[in-house]
Amino acid sequence: MDGSNQLVVFTLDDQRYALHLSAVERVVSAVAITPLPKAPDIILGVVNVHGRIVPVADIRRRFGLPAREMSLRDQFVIAHTVRRPVILVVDRVEGIVTYSPADVIRADSILSPIRHIEGVLKLKDGMALIHDLDGFLSLEEERSLDEAMGHA
Repeated sequence: MDGSNQLVVFTLDDQRYALHLSAVERVVSAVAITPLPKAPDIILGVVNVHGRIVPVADIRRRFGLPAREMSLRDQFVIAHTVRRPVILVVDRVEGIVTYSPADVIRADSILSPIRHIEGVLKLKDGMALIHDLDGFLSLEEERSLDEAMGHA
């Protein structure tokens, strides 16, 4: 299978979210994050991943979830947008699911556009919100991050 109909499902609090498998590089255990001065508020800092400095994004903040301290049980999802690699801190990765397009409800058919969500995946035991990673950072946040990374 080419991964086009596969999603990586993860949890934040008790809600499930998903990313297209094609956007995910790998999942690793959380490590210490180095603060990045002058980065946008959505960026927690950076991590060195085999010689690459990768920004760590606060996905909890983006989805309006309460902030919490990182735990040794947390995981990093190393993924990539059209413009850059990015790390998302998640509570737990549940695994990879293969889906049929009939299992997905487009977000704009439920409500007026929901920022950062492209659709809802119907699962046997609930649902997962499919995250639009390419729209995660605004243009201003991208510029601010580029500037901060240039000074890192």
